[in-house]
Amino acid sequence: MTRKEFNICVDKYSDGVYRFILKNIRDEEKARDIIQDSFEKLWINVDKIDFEKTKSYLYSTAYHRMIDIIRKEKRKLDFDNVKKIDYSHDEQYSDLSELLNEAIMRLNEKQRSVIMLRDYEGYSYKEISDITGLNESQVKVYIFRARIFLKNYIGSIEAVV
Repeated sequence: MTRKEFNICVDKYSDGVYRFILKNIRDEEKARDIIQDSFEKLWINVDKIDFEKTKSYLYSTAYHRMIDIIRKEKRKLDFDNVKKIDYSHDEQYSDLSELLNEAIMRLNEKQRSVIMLRDYEGYSYKEISDITGLNESQVKVYIFRARIFLKNYIGSIEAVV
């Protein structure tokens, strides 16, 4: 890959990767750091990476860096003591976007990532599999479970509207 191709990658993919990471971790500074690390890694490996595969490489690198950061900061929860109210609500919202974002943030990191890649970024199951390192069956299961959780959390559309 040439310097010109690298700059094209920065212009073309930086916003999308940033949105994906920011939507998952909700911290602008950490998201910027992850994007910076991803592009730095791309630059270091510029001779080894084909220009046609840079998008997948960037998303994959950013995803794995994000997971590393989440694991470092993650607190362990005792799921036996979790109250059902922590995973559901009965309030009515007029802002559907706010409700959906809240529901997405309650998903575990893998479910949130695959849902974001599939429904927000439009990746295929195969591409998500390549980015996350999961096999396609696992990706489908995580997406299915995440959608079930979101459906149960949000409830019927009549209750929201």
